[in-house]
Amino acid sequence: MKLYEKINNNGIYIIAEMSANHGGDIDNAYRIIEEAAKAGADCVKIQTYTADTLTINCDKPHFKIKGGLWDGFTFYDLYKEAYTPWEWQGDLKKKCEEVGVDFLSTPFDNTAVDFLESIDVEAYKIASFELVDIPLIEYAASKGKPMIMSCGMASVEEIKEAVDACRRQNNDQIVLLKCCSQYPAKYEDMNLSVIPDMKERFGVTVGLSDHSFGSLAPIVAVTLGAKVVEKHVMLDDDKVESADSGFSMKMSEFKQMVEDINNTVLVQGKPSYELTENEKNNLASRRSLFAVKDIKKGELFTKENVRSIRPGIGLKPKYYSNLMGKCAKREYEFGDPISEDEL
Repeated sequence: MKLYEKINNNGIYIIAEMSANHGGDIDNAYRIIEEAAKAGADCVKIQTYTADTLTINCDKPHFKIKGGLWDGFTFYDLYKEAYTPWEWQGDLKKKCEEVGVDFLSTPFDNTAVDFLESIDVEAYKIASFELVDIPLIEYAASKGKPMIMSCGMASVEEIKEAVDACRRQNNDQIVLLKCCSQYPAKYEDMNLSVIPDMKERFGVTVGLSDHSFGSLAPIVAVTLGAKVVEKHVMLDDDKVESADSGFSMKMSEFKQMVEDINNTVLVQGKPSYELTENEKNNLASRRSLFAVKDIKKGELFTKENVRSIRPGIGLKPKYYSNLMGKCAKREYEFGDPISEDEL
């Protein structure tokens, strides 16, 4: 798995979340994996559940969703429509291996963990809504694989309980993802400034699970120390109206986001005042002190016969005041640089 290799080499591990955007067609799922790999994703993620592992088929008011993208759905009907068939998942993992990206899934109960173990997954993702399911986290963490956990809606205490659940299983391979559990998320509600605090408070790698439009939030998150970025993706030509298409990023935009993230890392660089080679080459274009009139030996330096101009091959301009009123130790022609010997 590329996760820690990428992080340890100052890279950003980028997860393309397929979720329901296959629209129930495995060929769409294969295409999403192929296109995500071409766009520069490190990983493609799916979700492992059925409607029956997540909820019950009940239409009482508290089982109905009110507002947002899924207004009017019962939980059961939404998950029945959005799930990824388990019989696909081994083949999807093989497709990921073929195109050179990691395969990751979110289990929503212990049977999903057991199933994912049977196809040899290398890590687990815990969804924001399951962060409070401590028994599930303990069970997944007990498999000894990296645990990537989204923290939408979570209090500090709830995040700590989830982290502690992993550590009780002697599993310290933890990545926490800052997340705003809105679909789509509004910029003013995202509070990405918490990312450095999460890193310091919990002593783990931190990233972003992003449900907002565009790539602004991931770029800001990376500047704040995020090492993992997760984004829902869909095909450019996808006509599928899935449960997630309303807040997913088209693949061409995702490709641009990956480039922007990688360039953000380059722009950040490292704390250093060393000159680059290109800067060294440009030193000659700085200013320095030059004779702008002929100056005889013994003649006074004045503001009329000395100026600070380009190029930067003479005495540095900071010595201008020291030079004024002194007698020249040698003769200068118009356009000669003032020598350091004058000091």
